[in-house]
Amino acid sequence: MGNNVEQVLVPDIGGAQNVDVIEIMVKPGDEVKADDPLITLEGEKASMDVPAPRAGKVKEIQIKVGDKVSEGSKILILEVGEAGAQAAPKTPEKAEEKVESSPPKSEAPKAPEKPAEEKASSASATSTGHIHAGPGARRIARELDLDLSQIPSSGEKGRVTKEDVQQYVKSRMQGSGGAAGFAFPPAPQIDFSKFGDIERQKLSKIKKISGANLHRNWVSIPHVTQFGDADITELENFRQREKKAMESQGVRLTPLVFIMKAVVAALRAFPHFNASLVGDELILKKYFNLGVAVDTPNGLVVPVIRDVDKKGLVELSRELQEISEKARTKGLSIADMQGGCFSISSLGGIGGSGFTPIINAPEVAILGVSRTEVKAMFINNEFRPRFMLPLSLSYDHRVIDGAEGARFIVYLAQCLSDIRTLLL
Repeated sequence: MGNNVEQVLVPDIGGAQNVDVIEIMVKPGDEVKADDPLITLEGEKASMDVPAPRAGKVKEIQIKVGDKVSEGSKILILEVGEAGAQAAPKTPEKAEEKVESSPPKSEAPKAPEKPAEEKASSASATSTGHIHAGPGARRIARELDLDLSQIPSSGEKGRVTKEDVQQYVKSRMQGSGGAAGFAFPPAPQIDFSKFGDIERQKLSKIKKISGANLHRNWVSIPHVTQFGDADITELENFRQREKKAMESQGVRLTPLVFIMKAVVAALRAFPHFNASLVGDELILKKYFNLGVAVDTPNGLVVPVIRDVDKKGLVELSRELQEISEKARTKGLSIADMQGGCFSISSLGGIGGSGFTPIINAPEVAILGVSRTEVKAMFINNEFRPRFMLPLSLSYDHRVIDGAEGARFIVYLAQCLSDIRTLLL
């Protein structure tokens, strides 16, 4: 009996759209068995392998690393002979959590997340052919530039599991005295119930993901935080005058939109803040997409407002309301949280006078905003009440030195103090 060709498509992936292709595990001419992994997809909350539907020979690859796919997208053409008669299930391998709730006690800190354009090149560096490995194991190996073929496997049919990769990293750390100087002592194991009543709660998926990323960013990026105050008295007077007119259009004019416009002005003046560090190269961005941290019942998320420099106050206010509502109702897509250049975390509605925001890699800086206070400022030989906005700027000290950080926050405060710089 002759061979037939079969078009292999992305199966049902739970309704997810525009999911990233992060690894292709076969090439034209490869022989695959039913259930062999073909590609790995990575969404907002999980990674998953797409298996071969049946045995056969790969005739043509129709996607590449970095592509975005949805259910029904073409993957490859499979030449199927008699050996391919037995079909595998049409669903991808069960998704693993993209980020675990806690790393092993002595695990090396993860490398900073690489920009989307770099993932394509890094994926090929850790390509492992027909090595059987779960998506969690492949993700960790890719991030730490590990060769899966060197890692002892403990899973069924010789499959390398996530735990195998973690144990491999742990053993290498212990053998070398700690990777990059980070050999943490194990956390104490405590039975808290001995001291009183307790209640156990599972972390939300958002907190699992963001917690692991924040831990990685804090450990791997040398943070410096610069504090300052901006006199926004004139800005507040203008905002209050325009507030009712804006509300009649269904738009809330908040201080945050003014801060976003001021940040863009500062990024133009100090382009190293609008950059990403990739190896020994600085990628300077010519666009202005700002991440805005949104507090939701399940944890903090950071949707991105694009092209802030091209939008007016009304358009920004409306878009900010819409994306904040999407965040609170779990309506954000993967694309909504990609492509940021610089982030803003505003706690002004809650309170506090300052904090140290953690940089959202691969960005190199983040602005923290606290609650405005009325303070007596000495102006023209007399004390006057002024609205003062506390600012906290964290930056990557590998890219930005202290003098440049101080100049940035002073310039930003000046922009906020002079409403004309934001409106013209």
